[in-house]
Amino acid sequence: MQRITSATAAELFDIAATRRIEHAAAAALPAHTLMRRAGLAVARLAMAIAPHARTIWVACGPGNNGGDGFEAAAQLRHRGFFPVVTFLGDESRLPPDAKASLQRARDAGVTFASTPPSAYELAIDALLGIGSTRPPEGTMTEWLAKMHASGQPVLCVDVPSGLNADTGTLPHGIDHAQASARTCITFLSLKPGLFTAQGRDAAGTVWFDDLGCSAFKDQPLARIAGAPDAQPRTHASHKGSYGDVAVIGGASGMAGAALLAGSAALHGGAGRVFVGLLDPSAAPVDTAQPELMLRDARTLDLSGMTAVCGCGGGEAVQELLPRVLSTAAALVLDADALNAIATDGALQAQLTSRGKSGSPTVITPHPLEAARLLGCTVGDVQADRLTAARQLAARFGVVVVLKGSGTVIAGAAETLPVINLTGNASLATAGTGDVLAGMIGAALAMRQPAFEAAREAVWQHGHIADTWPADAAPLTAGTLARRTPA
Repeated sequence: MQRITSATAAELFDIAATRRIEHAAAAALPAHTLMRRAGLAVARLAMAIAPHARTIWVACGPGNNGGDGFEAAAQLRHRGFFPVVTFLGDESRLPPDAKASLQRARDAGVTFASTPPSAYELAIDALLGIGSTRPPEGTMTEWLAKMHASGQPVLCVDVPSGLNADTGTLPHGIDHAQASARTCITFLSLKPGLFTAQGRDAAGTVWFDDLGCSAFKDQPLARIAGAPDAQPRTHASHKGSYGDVAVIGGASGMAGAALLAGSAALHGGAGRVFVGLLDPSAAPVDTAQPELMLRDARTLDLSGMTAVCGCGGGEAVQELLPRVLSTAAALVLDADALNAIATDGALQAQLTSRGKSGSPTVITPHPLEAARLLGCTVGDVQADRLTAARQLAARFGVVVVLKGSGTVIAGAAETLPVINLTGNASLATAGTGDVLAGMIGAALAMRQPAFEAAREAVWQHGHIADTWPADAAPLTAGTLARRTPA
């Protein structure tokens, strides 16, 4: 059993691949082996979460997920705990393994009840697994609402009930992000939906148990890449060794966005950082950060630079985009640059041409910007974040950073997308996206490949938030930018 953290490197498998792994393992093992192993794993984790619990509510559904719950209840009863099982289903229609585990629970003396116990110290959600094709409804919805609002910890079996294991979406009206601390133990494969969209809130802390079936392989859909390797600087180096970043943005009233991106690029390790402001009345120097070289954006020669374009660019950035797209040695497109491209077919064609030429290019849309680029709705993007990111990467031939809970990094078709596991809600404040763009720009300036530059910057960006001291002042974009690791 392994706890999944932001440092974990692992492959992610969709429902179809997981089913193939399951069928191959079941065919090679004695009957009932997988369910007995799963139930034991659930019981062990339950005991670790609530070692002093007396009553444990085990809510079991009509399929094999419920069977895992029956098996866990039997194991817990053998170990001196008092599980109370509530079962929603028809015993006569249970799959054979689940029916056998139900009998094992009865033989162990497990208590069965028609309603949840009035008091308990842990709830186990074994209602619906990856095979569910219908959302929870009726009594099941009531039980889920009760367990997630109770304040007692919840342990989900394989996936939180109702969660789409491929996309991380929950049915309308199902909300697992409530009062209870959440843990999920998932089996045979890691599922992408646990780590993006609503999955992170629904699953909470994720544990993985391959049930002794690591020999059974399939084609992964994506991966979590883990912490990037440290890249120490050589002593015999100079500012030219780490490249130049030019930030283009900061239209009237929005200079702060460009300065944040510039600060992040500077603290992220770029050798020199120029900030090309689009506001003609902007001050000629930032006295708080004199290392940033302020320029008129129109005068910058981008042919040897990494451009970070769009941060606070407003409508003014559209005029410069043709030159930026055609001349920048490497490029990060963010915010208003993406909005301008979404409304201009010529700019879209130019971006596609740039992508086909192999010029390093990263775009960093949030879901609304991604929807504008794809000509769809935010709901469409959030309904399948992996697919949306891959569509953008394929359409424009660039590396895509689709921001949000479980940021997705997608590139060339032959490269597995990455779901990032760092970051938290403290990043939900103005300017943190500008900081990320600057960090990616610094990594590109240091001649990292575009996909790796994006992946590592996204990880570091979230890691700063994850390690921000709980007793410190709230994390702001300015502080975030100054904490970027060189």
